[in-house]
Amino acid sequence: MGLEAKTQARIGGRWQDASAQLEEKEIVLRGPVRLRIPLERAKEVRARGGLLTLTHEGQEIALRLGDQAERWAARITRPPSRLDKLGVKTGQRVRAIGLESDGAFLAEVRARGAAVTARGAADLVFFRIATARELVRLAPLTKTIAPDGAIWVLWPKGGKDLREDDVRGAALALTLVDVKVVSFSDALSGLKLVIRKPLRPRAKPAPRLPAPPKKAERRLRRRGATQRREARRAVGGMAHGPKAPVVIPPKTRNA
Repeated sequence: MGLEAKTQARIGGRWQDASAQLEEKEIVLRGPVRLRIPLERAKEVRARGGLLTLTHEGQEIALRLGDQAERWAARITRPPSRLDKLGVKTGQRVRAIGLESDGAFLAEVRARGAAVTARGAADLVFFRIATARELVRLAPLTKTIAPDGAIWVLWPKGGKDLREDDVRGAALALTLVDVKVVSFSDALSGLKLVIRKPLRPRAKPAPRLPAPPKKAERRLRRRGATQRREARRAVGGMAHGPKAPVVIPPKTRNA
């Protein structure tokens, strides 16, 4: 998903109200100003004082974006990679269904430090389909992802028999909800599906330590009481000091 802002745009030295959208490959301006700026043609991009400026086909364009100006500039000059958009991270287990022949994608995944697995549990599942009938496989696939994992459903762009709404409808009929859409490639669109939070399996509680046997518990209690009595005697003796010896005077005779 791109970034959006209600802003003012300066084109040709004149400021006008505009709606700006930063998409994956272009900036789209709507309103009194209507313009599409391919990111690959945006030059001299910089952000300063809440103002984003760039040069497009020799003309300087400025957008008032406030504290979002630096974020837009970073997105334009350093766009996220495909794996960044897909959420592939080091150490994850990734399963690819229908993408076995896409060696470039699998190489990207391995280079990121994620493990590609052919079966079993996974953090991310990439599921390429060509027809709506294949969406029935979503139910069993849901059981193979981690509680906070995701399924990326990929389908051909521009087709009439299979659309984004078809994928979304199949997901909502299960325990899944869609959270993100991306352009996976020039030929494939992708919709990210996750398990609804209230329905995610909870972590198992830590096991309780077994209670000590009753006899051992009584024995420990008696031993503790004895140690406390001995400690009190020792403290009392130290407070009063050693007892003085009793001297009995000898008997004397009467004169």
